[in-house]
Amino acid sequence: MKYFSAQYVYTNSSALLKRPVITTLDDGTIVEIEDTGGDLTERHSVPFYNGIIVPGFINCHCHLELSHMNGKIAVGKGLGPFIAEVRNTRGNNQNTVKRATIQADNEMFEEGIVICADVCNTPGTFEIKKKSSICYINLLEVFGIDNSKAQTRIDEILSVAGEAEKENLKYNIVPHSVYSVSEHLFDLIRKESEGNTISSIHFLESESERTFLESKTGPIMDSYKGFGILTKDIRPVESHLQAILKKMTRNGSLLLVHNTFVTREEIKSLKSRTNLFWCICPRSNLYIEMTLPPVNLMIEENCQIVIGTDSKGSNKSLSILDEMKTIQTNFPMVTIEMLIKWATLNGAMALGEDSWAGSIEPGKKPGLVLISDFDFENHRLLKTSIAKRLI
Repeated sequence: MKYFSAQYVYTNSSALLKRPVITTLDDGTIVEIEDTGGDLTERHSVPFYNGIIVPGFINCHCHLELSHMNGKIAVGKGLGPFIAEVRNTRGNNQNTVKRATIQADNEMFEEGIVICADVCNTPGTFEIKKKSSICYINLLEVFGIDNSKAQTRIDEILSVAGEAEKENLKYNIVPHSVYSVSEHLFDLIRKESEGNTISSIHFLESESERTFLESKTGPIMDSYKGFGILTKDIRPVESHLQAILKKMTRNGSLLLVHNTFVTREEIKSLKSRTNLFWCICPRSNLYIEMTLPPVNLMIEENCQIVIGTDSKGSNKSLSILDEMKTIQTNFPMVTIEMLIKWATLNGAMALGEDSWAGSIEPGKKPGLVLISDFDFENHRLLKTSIAKRLI
C-alpha cells in the first residue's frame, strides 16, 4: 500500500477535500480516500505534500513525431508559412528524431500525463509507445487536397494502420483538417473510419482557412503552390460545417482541435453532433497565429472543453500545466476546478478511458499529480507552479 496527502485534493468525483489521505495499491489503484475534514494528524506512513493533488493529466492533442522540431520554426508567421516550414524541416537524422521523441515521452510522463491522443503520419513512434508508461491513442492522420491522389493517400495510411495492428496499438484513422483534405478523400476516410471510437480534426486554427475554402487564395493556397500542387486539381469541401456534419463519421467521440476562430453560430450549428469535444491548445495558437480561441464563448455555449499541447514544432514543451497557466492568465474567470476538469476528466471521457482515468475514486487507477507552489488563498495557479507525478 501507498499513502498520499496534501493541502487539498481535487478528485473530480466529490467536493474539494482538505488534507485527506489517499490509499493506493502499489500499481496506483485507488483503494480508499479518507476525508479527515482538514484535521490530519501526523502519521509515519503518510507523506504530506505542500500543494494540491489532482488526477493524472490527459493530453488530447499531440504530434510526438515532431518533437525534434523544437525551436526550428519562427514564431507568429501564421498557419500557411507554418505548414510550409513543417514540410521543409520535418525530415531529420533518425537517431536525432528518436532521441527527441524519447525525451518528449519522458517529460510528459514525469509531469503526470497518463493518456495522450497522438497524431501520427508514420509508424516511427510506435516502438517508443509500446515501451512507454503513458497510454497512447494513435490518431492516424490523412491529408491530401488533390482529388486524383485520394486513393493513394488512403493506401498509405492503411499501411501505417497495419503497422499499428502488428504492435497491438490503439488507433483510429482521421482527417488532418478541413483545408487539407479533398472532398473525395473525405468520403474515403469516412468509409475507413466508421468503426472509430475517436475521431479528430484540426478545426479553424486560422482565419486563412475560410479564405482558402471560399476562393482558393491566401497563405494556405500559397503554401500549396509552393509544394507544386496545381490549382485545378484542388477540390476542397464547401465549408467547415459541411465537413463535420456531412463528411465525418458520427460514431465515437469527435475532437475539434484548436477552434481559434470559431464563431457562436458555428458552435450552435455543431451541437447536433453528439459526443463532441472542443480541444484547445493555447500555447500553440499563440506560437503560430499569436491569438487564442474564444474560451469565454465556448464556456457560454457549454462546450465540453479538453486540453492538448500540439507539437514541439509549435510549442516549447508538451506540458498540460503550462497550457492551464496560459488559459488562466488570459481568461481569469476560468476557475482551477474548471481547468482541472478540462485537463483530466473531460479528456478521459473524450478518449473513452474514464472507467479508470480522470477522477480520484476507489477502483480507478488515474495517476496522482502534485501541483506545488500553489496560491492556496485564491486557489489559483502561479507562474512558478510545478507539476510532478506521484504515482
